[in-house]
Amino acid sequence: MEFGIYEVFKLVGALGFFIYGMKVMSEGIQKVAGAKMRSILGAMTSNRFFGVATGLIITCLVQSSSATTVMVVSFVNAGLLSLSESLGVIMGANVGTTITAWLLSLLGFGKMSLAHYALPIIAIGLPMMFLSNPKFKHTAEILIGFALLFMGLEYLKDAVPDIKNNPGMLAFFKDYADMGYASILLFVGVGTLLTVVVQSSSAAMALTIVMCNNGWIPFDVAASMVLGENIGTTITAYLASLIGNVHAKRAARGHFIFNMFGVVWMILIMPFYIEWIDAYLVNEFGVSPLHDTSDYKSIKYALALFHTTFNVLNLAFLIGFVPVIERLVIRMVPSVNDEDEQHHLEFIVGGITATPEISILKAKQEVVHFGKVTYKMHGFMTELISNTDKKQRKVLIEKTAKYEDITDKMEVEIADYLAKVSQVEMSELSSLRVQGILGIITDLERVGDIYYQMSKGMERMLDKGITLREEQRASMVKMLGLMDNAHRIMMSNLANEDDSTVTVDSAVEAEQAINKCRNELRKMHYKTIESEMYEVENSMIYNDLFSRCEKIGDHIINVTEALIGEKD
Repeated sequence: MEFGIYEVFKLVGALGFFIYGMKVMSEGIQKVAGAKMRSILGAMTSNRFFGVATGLIITCLVQSSSATTVMVVSFVNAGLLSLSESLGVIMGANVGTTITAWLLSLLGFGKMSLAHYALPIIAIGLPMMFLSNPKFKHTAEILIGFALLFMGLEYLKDAVPDIKNNPGMLAFFKDYADMGYASILLFVGVGTLLTVVVQSSSAAMALTIVMCNNGWIPFDVAASMVLGENIGTTITAYLASLIGNVHAKRAARGHFIFNMFGVVWMILIMPFYIEWIDAYLVNEFGVSPLHDTSDYKSIKYALALFHTTFNVLNLAFLIGFVPVIERLVIRMVPSVNDEDEQHHLEFIVGGITATPEISILKAKQEVVHFGKVTYKMHGFMTELISNTDKKQRKVLIEKTAKYEDITDKMEVEIADYLAKVSQVEMSELSSLRVQGILGIITDLERVGDIYYQMSKGMERMLDKGITLREEQRASMVKMLGLMDNAHRIMMSNLANEDDSTVTVDSAVEAEQAINKCRNELRKMHYKTIESEMYEVENSMIYNDLFSRCEKIGDHIINVTEALIGEKD
C-alpha cells in the first residue's frame, strides 16, 4: 500500500474531524452546565474523595479530560478551588476519560456503529440551532458534536494506513514487540509522541483502537502505547500552563506527577498485568487477546479494560497522598516572594476559557485583586500623612506613583479581556455581569488616580518644606480611618462569591460618614482661615486632600452599587 501526501492529508483531516466533533460536544455540554458548574464544584469538592467523584462525572459527561483539566485550572486561577481540591478532580478526570475507550470499542465499530446514525442525529440537532432559546442551541451542539465524533471515527478507520499490507510498518511492530522491557519503553514513547502530535489523548486512543480492531498491532504493544498516551496528555496540559500563573503550573505539575507515577509502576509489572487481563478474559469470555492472534477483534475490549483498571488502581494508590503531592508541587513551583508579585494579573492568563461564565469568574477574581492594589495605595497615603521622616515619605510617594501606573494597566488589561469574552455568545445575566465589572474597574482606576494626585500634593509640600499642622494631620487620620472602613466593606463585597447576597446598607453608611467628615473638616478649615494666618500653599493642599478623600468615597460606593446592579 502506498501512503503518499494525499493519504497523509486524509489522515490528518479524519483526526481533525474526530477532534472537532469532541470539541463541539464538550463545549456544548459546558455551556449547558457552565452557569451551575461553580456551585457544583464548590459542593462536591469539600474533600478529595468528593473531588475525585466530581472529576470522574464531569469527564464522563464532557468526554474530555483535557476540558475538565482546563476548567479545573480556571477555577484554581479564580481562587474557587484549592490546589488540594483540584488534584482530586484531576485524579477523577483520569478515570473518567477511560469511558472514551469503552464508547469507541462498543459503539464505534461493527453493525451498531453510531456513525450509521450520525446524519439522523444531525438532522434532529440542526433545527434546534436556529431556535432563540440558548438551551436548545447548546443541546443542538451536543447532538451535532456527538454525531461528528463518530463520523470522524468512521473516516479515521478508512484513513489510517493499512499496516498489514505495508510490510515496512508491520515489520517495525513485529521486530520491536519482543524485546521485553525495551519494547514496553519504546511503545510508551510512541504513544506519548502520538498524543503530543495530535494534541488529544482521546484521538490517540481512537487511533490505537482502530489499529487493534484491524489486527495490525498486538495487545501488549497497544497497552504500552496507552501508557504513553497517559503521559502525553499531561505534556499538553503542561505546555498550556507555561503561559499560566503559579496556580496553573502547580495543577499541571500535579497532573504530571500523578500520571507519571502510574506509568512507572505499571511498566514494572507490565508483563504480569497484561497476562492477568488475558487470563480474566479467557475465564470470563473465552477469548485471548494476548495469545490468539486470529481473534484480534477482542483486543479493543482488552485495551479498554486495561486502561480503566490501570487508572482506577493508580487512583487507589495515590488518593491518600494528595497532601504529599501538593507539598511537592509547591516546592517545584514556588511563589515569588517579592512584594511586586501582586502587581501583575494573577487570574487572567492564557486567553478566555471555553465558557464565558468561567471567564467572567476569572475577571471577577482579578477585580478583587485590583481592589487589594487600591487598598494598598490607601495604606501608603495613611502612612504618608502620619510619617514625618523625609526619606520614608519620598519612598511612599514613589510607591504610590508606581501603583497608580499598575492600576492603569490593570484597567486596560481587564477591559481588553472582557471585550474578548463579549465576542462569545453569552446569557443576558452574563452580559450584565460584564457591564458591571467594566464599571467597577473604571471606579477602581479612578481611586488609584486620586491617591496619586493626593501624593503629588504631599510631594509639593515636601519640596517646599511645608508640613501639615498637628490638628490637620489628626483630622486627616480621622478621615483616612473612615475611608479604611469603606475600603474593607468594598473588599468584602467584591470577595462575596454570590453577588445576590451583597447588601448596600453598610457601604452607604460608610460613604455617608465620609461625607459628614468632609463637611465638618471644610467648616473647621474655613473658620481657621478666618481666625489665623495660614500659608496659602498649606491651606490649598490640605483642602484638596480631604476633598479628594470624599471623591474616593464616592467611587468606593459605586463599586458596591455596581455589584447590586448585576442582580437586576
